[in-house]
Amino acid sequence: MKDNRPTWDEYFLGIADLVSRRSTCLRRRVGAVLVKDKRMLATGYNGAPSRIAHCSEAGCIREKLKVPSGERHELCRGLHAEQNAFLQAALHGTSLKDAILYSTTQPCIICAKMVINAGIKEIVIKGTYPDKMAREILKEAKVKVRIVR
Repeated sequence: MKDNRPTWDEYFLGIADLVSRRSTCLRRRVGAVLVKDKRMLATGYNGAPSRIAHCSEAGCIREKLKVPSGERHELCRGLHAEQNAFLQAALHGTSLKDAILYSTTQPCIICAKMVINAGIKEIVIKGTYPDKMAREILKEAKVKVRIVR
């Protein structure tokens, strides 16, 4: 009898997909799950900080200014999914050392730097992101990145 259970990568990427559905970003929905020893530590999705109007209500400044994906991250009301997951872990006193980040897309340069300093050892993603510098520094820092489709 064949075991039809998802692999661990499929399982956690599936959860990241589900988490991304909470996103209020008008351009791209992203979900992230932080895992250690096959246990979820924290999740996050991209969107505006708590108590701030969501982009779906306030509009998207990046769209208005025609900012290309992967550029000028400071011109956004929202936090990235990875950032929200890191903040949830910090809020609850959870170390991310040696954790794995599962995300629906590759982290940007800002999130990649946070990954490195948080001690995350591996990133598993479903898709890429147009940020070559992020890929380069993750490689230099020896953070393993795998694409699972």
